Formats: sequence, C-alpha cells, structure tokens
Amino acid sequence: MDHLIEFFSEDIEFSLDNPEQISDWIADIIERHEHELVGLTYIFCSDDYLHQINVEYLDHDTLTDIITFDNADIEGTIEGDVFISIDRVRDNAATHGTSFHDELHRVLIHGVLHLLGFKDKTPEQEAAMRKLEDSSLSLRKF
Repeated sequence: MDHLIEFFSEDIEFSLDNPEQISDWIADIIERHEHELVGLTYIFCSDDYLHQINVEYLDHDTLTDIITFDNADIEGTIEGDVFISIDRVRDNAATHGTSFHDELHRVLIHGVLHLLGFKDKTPEQEAAMRKLEDSSLSLRKF
C-alpha cells in the first residue's frame, strides 16, 4: 500500500526497521480520525539539529523530542513535516522505562495527533493526548 509518508534522516544515521508497516499504521490512524492523508514527512535528527529548529522557528531555547509543522491548506487533510530527535527518544525511553521502539512509535503518532488538531498545552489536554497515543499504539499489528 503506497502511502504518502516518507522517512528521512538529517544529520544522523538512522532508519526505521519496518517503514511499510509503520506507514500503514499511521495511515490507519489518520483514516480512523476521518482525515485524508495528503503527505507526511518524518525527519529523524539529533538533539542539536532539533534544538536549532526550535530556536529559529519557534523561538524556544529548549530541547524537545518532536516538532510538527502543519502544511495542510484544506481542512480534513493531513500534510506536514515532523522532526524527531532520536537522542531525545532514546533518553525518554530510558527515563520512562519503555523500549526505544515503543517510545519512537509514541512520538511518531504524537505528531500525527497534533496534525489531527489535538493539543497538549494543559494538563487535561496532555492526559487526553496520552490516551489517544496509547489507543493508537494498541492498534499496531507489528
């Protein structure tokens, strides 16, 4: 199944073990939320690279695991760029006592949930986002 989902690495050597299965899973989540996938690009990078994007584009001088840019022009469509720090994902997996792959998948879907319109600025929104992440993770078939 050809989805309009692409995976790149920027300043690090990184590739997904199973990009086709992950693409199918992400596309399924988007479809379940009744949105149309136009195009989604994931860029895996280092803390330094993502920190620079955070400073330049968002004026935030902090480390983060993910930055999502929504490029959709039409409501109900998903089109965006999702930058993910593999350094942060590794550290967060260790901190939370979860596997690297589970944490990576959580972050991958976190970006999609933002593109679907879900926020995580308040404690209530954060709790709702976590439930949506957990629900999405439970739908993996790999």
